[in-house]
Amino acid sequence: MTGQHRIVVLGAGYAGLAAARRFASTAQDARITVVDGRAGYVERVRLHQQAAGQRIPAWDLRELLVAKGIQFVQAWVTELDADARRVILDGAPALEYDTLVYALGSKADPAGVPGVAEHAFSVATPEDAIQLFEQAETARMIVVGGGATGIELAAEVAESEPDSRVLLLSSEEPGAWMSQRAQAHVRRVLERLGVEIRSDATVIEVSAEGVRLAGGELIESMATVWTTGFGVSDLARRSGIAVAADGRMLTDPTLRSVSHPDVYAAGDSAVVAGPGDRELRMACATALPTGKYVADAVVARMRGRDPRKLRFRYVFQCLSLGRRDGLIQFLHADDTPGRTVLTGRTAAWFKEQIVRGAGRAARP
Repeated sequence: MTGQHRIVVLGAGYAGLAAARRFASTAQDARITVVDGRAGYVERVRLHQQAAGQRIPAWDLRELLVAKGIQFVQAWVTELDADARRVILDGAPALEYDTLVYALGSKADPAGVPGVAEHAFSVATPEDAIQLFEQAETARMIVVGGGATGIELAAEVAESEPDSRVLLLSSEEPGAWMSQRAQAHVRRVLERLGVEIRSDATVIEVSAEGVRLAGGELIESMATVWTTGFGVSDLARRSGIAVAADGRMLTDPTLRSVSHPDVYAAGDSAVVAGPGDRELRMACATALPTGKYVADAVVARMRGRDPRKLRFRYVFQCLSLGRRDGLIQFLHADDTPGRTVLTGRTAAWFKEQIVRGAGRAARP
């Protein structure tokens, strides 16, 4: 033993890498290890582009991390003994830690709808996006979900493959959480790209033939993509760590587990209180700042100081609508839509700069 404080970061997405990067510059006296089952880092916010057949940037995690003095272990986590402070890995020796950062992100959530797991594609992970591109028939594609993921995917596929027939199904207007002006722009661009929209549809079953709606109607599809929400790993729950009903880790104001004080959580895996008594949403815009904050909180306690409180607010939300159009919805501090909206090529350029900046902020 070297006597160094052992910090293990589970997950090499935006939150995990942001935490590791901050540790590398502020905790040089600690031993930092990042664990992830994938060898490469891919910008998750570009997966809809990958699903539409575009090449997106990827980086070798070991090369990125080792250059900053961070150990990388490529392995999937199978068990977490939170009482013994030990991580059990598939295909690699177990790791012991003094502090754990839990940043495993999120995955597709079938939401209990029959047939989704068996018959629907997703774009929640790089593997999902590749499978969708390689196996899906876009001649008649149904995208279920009018949130950001569904909107961006429908637009990207329709623009990349003009001969495709894309139907976007949602129980609400696409982008319903945004301002009326923003919603109108989303619909206008999708329709210009040839996307058919049904905003009164509730899917109750997915089959090999297509999707069945609540009224009994069957809509045939050659490929169905499920984008209605994300879930998280059950690892924290199985490990006896306090979690919310959806499996996200319950944290205190410093993002430390309420049940295990040597465990912190960031990004999609954590329940994080935000302005206006609203929980922060699953997003890159949440993962990066919470990952950095967790590192700062851990280092403060290592130095015998009380961490400063997390100060966070959303400023805007970006949507790409193909490569030549986009939407920037400016937000109030509590994540509700403001009056200002950017659209068109300006918004597309703005979104691209934000995505590039997020990628640079995460990479050590």
